[in-house]
Amino acid sequence: MIYVINFICTNPKLNLLLRRIYSAMKKLALYLVLIPFLGISQNHKRDLRDSIRHRDIKEVRFTKLKSVKSEIEKKGFAVNVIETKETALRNIQTVELLDKSVGVRVRQNGGLGSGINLNINGMSGNAIKIMINGVPASTYGASFDLNSIPTAMIERVEVYKGVVPGSIADDALGGVINIILKNDIKNQFNASVSYGSFNTIQTQMSGTYRDPKSGFTTKFNGFYNYSDNDYKVWGDFIKVTLPNGRMEPVVARRFNDAFSAGGILTSIGFSNVKWADELMLSYNKTNSYKEIQHGVYMTVPYKGRSVTSDADVFTLDYRKKNFLLKELDVNIQGIYSHRERLTNDTVRHRYNWLGEVLLDRNQGQPILSTTGAQQGKRTMLNITSAIYSSRANVSYSINRHHRFVFSHLFQSIKREEDDEILTPLEREFTPKRNLVKNISSLSYEANAFRNKLKTNIYGKLFQQDIERIDNRANIANNQIIRYTEINNSTVREHSFGGTLSYLIKPAIVVLASAEKAVRLPNENEVFGEAGENIIPNFNIRPEKSHNYNIGFKIGPYQLNHHSLSLSSNFFIRDTRDKIVRRMATNITDAIQVEPFENLGKTISKGVDIELNYFYKKHLNIGGNFSRFDARYNNKYDNNGNILALYGKQLPREPYMTANAFINYSLNDFLQKKSQLKMHYNFQFVDSFYNIWVISKNIVGYENFKTPRQYLHDIGMSYFFPNKQWVVSLDVRNLFNRQAFDNFAVQKPGRAFFMKINYQFNNL
Repeated sequence: MIYVINFICTNPKLNLLLRRIYSAMKKLALYLVLIPFLGISQNHKRDLRDSIRHRDIKEVRFTKLKSVKSEIEKKGFAVNVIETKETALRNIQTVELLDKSVGVRVRQNGGLGSGINLNINGMSGNAIKIMINGVPASTYGASFDLNSIPTAMIERVEVYKGVVPGSIADDALGGVINIILKNDIKNQFNASVSYGSFNTIQTQMSGTYRDPKSGFTTKFNGFYNYSDNDYKVWGDFIKVTLPNGRMEPVVARRFNDAFSAGGILTSIGFSNVKWADELMLSYNKTNSYKEIQHGVYMTVPYKGRSVTSDADVFTLDYRKKNFLLKELDVNIQGIYSHRERLTNDTVRHRYNWLGEVLLDRNQGQPILSTTGAQQGKRTMLNITSAIYSSRANVSYSINRHHRFVFSHLFQSIKREEDDEILTPLEREFTPKRNLVKNISSLSYEANAFRNKLKTNIYGKLFQQDIERIDNRANIANNQIIRYTEINNSTVREHSFGGTLSYLIKPAIVVLASAEKAVRLPNENEVFGEAGENIIPNFNIRPEKSHNYNIGFKIGPYQLNHHSLSLSSNFFIRDTRDKIVRRMATNITDAIQVEPFENLGKTISKGVDIELNYFYKKHLNIGGNFSRFDARYNNKYDNNGNILALYGKQLPREPYMTANAFINYSLNDFLQKKSQLKMHYNFQFVDSFYNIWVISKNIVGYENFKTPRQYLHDIGMSYFFPNKQWVVSLDVRNLFNRQAFDNFAVQKPGRAFFMKINYQFNNL
């Protein structure tokens, strides 16, 4: 539904003022996103300026669009809603889609399938929770995550910054990325295949069938991704040792970085029947294989080290509006997941960046690892996890102005370890780890003044129980005495928050939100994860933060065929006991694994800005900018002395980013009823340090800076007249720039991809 308010301007002075405002905003949109790349001729631009200059503004319109995206974004939360209808047809991964969203930085340790680290408004790592349909993504295992889920399977992605709705019952302190999978019930079939650089293959297939009489519904999704990830790397860490002992820089290819992942998701049940809006039983089977090229940094290359992940997930979903009572809605989900993760590292030889075995200079014999493997001791460590999870969401609307929402999340993780390299006796002493989490939330939502004012107040209760079971042995009186040592710990916390939004005009809204947030340490931070180079830390404490947001959204502001929208958000994140990966003061070959630990007090302040311009349905120009300042905020030590780190910029945080894009479409290109869509994307990430910079007088600190990034992508998609076939071509990192998301870990250079999509509806 569209509501339009028309303002007819007859006052000459007001008319002139509106024209100047419109002209200034239009120029800002054009110059912000590098209009020279558009390729518009000078004559065309001159004609356009002349037509605007001599045209009286007759009508100004504010358009209020009622869509899922607009409704979510105007509830008071600092949230971006990313829709995938267009991008699903292109050669773009979910992580790349997120990385272009305002205030979000997705950092990868390489190509397809590599580890990722998220940053939202200065909060990073596991402070950002990834959810799939409101359930923690960890439930589904490493083989079904941001790296592997095709965009064609996703309806939208909701990015909550800092303050998170109570209906998402989880301990998300820095924000939530909630992936909403497609849930269409119309009969359809869709398939796509993509091939590109580094022998990268990505395929996807999905289908839905529903019987209109009985409501019987079945769904199928399948995907397979593969890449050699053998892109070129070079720089300070890519060197080989010559026979004379001199270190020589080289341009090398990654040789132990292949990735493959595949999975199927099947569902069977009923939809849109009297007793249920949806009752579905689902089975999700996924598997992935990832070679590990190096440790935390590219200082030492590995060969033969890999991680294999496997997951079987069973899900039962039930949704019903007006359940037993009118305006009582329920959404209940139960999940059982069996996960296995095998870290394999048994190769003793050391290698250089050319993939060659290192030889002793004196005797010419292969150099062997002193620990027996590429990293640490030889291992074939299999971590098996059984996860029981349930989520309940119950809402009741007293009337159209007042609504209560209760949510509860239960998660139980039982984790066992077994290393096949160990002797039978040693394997009897492998540990067991159990983690149980309960999170409850209650929200009150209200609206007034004809839905112009919206408020949301909520509170959350957290409890996490950790159990460590270790089999021990002592020798007494020449006898081996075995016993079991059990350690238990319980953490209870609470949080609360609220939001407010006010609709000044049909398309002008101001938003504010605040929250006292808590995050409990997750499974890997406590127990460690060999495949991710993480060692355990059983003494880690919960992370707490006071989060504040205030912002506005304007638009779309329409004038004739032109449309403009603008949004901004100012934020503060005041954090205690921030959980981070251990930060180094220097980089050595020895740093291959690191634990998570509590840093102390930090504070982050910043701003996000996003701008969008449309001309008819052909041209879309937009951009976003994010800047934050994150500093260490512990001033005194235990003796009352001022700490050297007080007020210093946090390392490893990309504090300034910008994205710009241009989309242009042509109708009836080559064929009638066909369409050609072209796109250009630009990304800027400012430089940042990987270590604490206490003083810039320290020699060599510049060597630990991740350089500025200027990256360009282009592509096009051709829609055939029947709209069933779409062919897309993409070029990433067009100018083959050396790219880094993390210090000393290079990303792929220029890459080419082609994708073919087929879709058939109304089967």
